[in-house]
Amino acid sequence: MATTNVSDSEFEAKVLKSSGPVLVDFWAAWCGPCKLAEPVLEELSEAYKGKVTIMKLNVDENQNSASKYSVMSIPTTILFKGGAEVGRQVGFAGKDAFEDLIKKGI
Repeated sequence: MATTNVSDSEFEAKVLKSSGPVLVDFWAAWCGPCKLAEPVLEELSEAYKGKVTIMKLNVDENQNSASKYSVMSIPTTILFKGGAEVGRQVGFAGKDAFEDLIKKGI
């Protein structure tokens, strides 16, 4: 897998302090649209390797980060750059929508 899992305890170090843009997929195992998004995000993590890091955060296991960033429904995908949120997508809208979000950070 090219995407990486991230937890609440690692969030600051791996996402907020990253030298490059990080796209975080807030998801859960029971979420149907999250399962649709997964192969698309895997494909994009290969296509944008070296330009953006794509990480997955399980909201059931890591409620602090989900709460801190006001994730109310999943999947929610947030792009962070320089420790700040620079873009957000709620729901699964397909590959093009993810690419548009990634391009805000590169």
